[in-house]
Amino acid sequence: MTDPIISVRNLHKWYSGVHALRGVSLDLARNQTVGLIGDNGAGKSTLINILSGLQKQDQGEIYMEGKAAEISGPRDSMRLGIETIYQYNSMVPTMTIARNLFIGREPLKFAVGGFGIIDLKKMRDESVKAIADVDLHLRSPDALVGELSGGQRQGVAIARAMHFKSKVMILDEPTNHLSVKETNKVIGFVRSLKDQNVTGIFISHNMHHVFECCDRIVAMARGQVVLDKLVGDTSIDEVQDVL
Repeated sequence: MTDPIISVRNLHKWYSGVHALRGVSLDLARNQTVGLIGDNGAGKSTLINILSGLQKQDQGEIYMEGKAAEISGPRDSMRLGIETIYQYNSMVPTMTIARNLFIGREPLKFAVGGFGIIDLKKMRDESVKAIADVDLHLRSPDALVGELSGGQRQGVAIARAMHFKSKVMILDEPTNHLSVKETNKVIGFVRSLKDQNVTGIFISHNMHHVFECCDRIVAMARGQVVLDKLVGDTSIDEVQDVL
């Protein structure tokens, strides 16, 4: 693989004597969507938490675009261009779509001494565009997130990641508890990532969803990578056999 956007080398992680990651090494290509699968306890959540800045590896290195990357918290991860969308994402139900889209990154009309006035018009205008860019049709950026369906909430989270020019998008079980229609919408979002020049990591227990929208399959078991193949070179049966 030439010029991977993320490389991890020999990652190890222990939890109270449990060896959760056992020397994981992996390269992620630009504009490729990787399906990351494995049973509970396989190590995939630990790997994602390390890339997201929620946890720190005990050994090993992470490289972003060929340069050593120090990820000590979520802000470091976001600064590098890594955005994580969780099954139960961090949006605030009692806040509007626009406020959620810019939460923690609100544009200011002006600032003095670290304080300023939020530019609400800019937030609304840019929210409309961001939502349209992922083909979401919502009535207003002033609608409360709590009024949206699960699939719409995932769409807003993806719009937020796209708007802030994320280089890598991690989607952790994004289709859980969604209707068939909403699931198809989210899978469509994932398929479109490469058109937006975004590398995707799609975590799911549903292998049919993974094979439907990913370019490559990485399977983990017992803290190690046990399969790494392009979708066209493997099958659900083969993946199930190694887990």
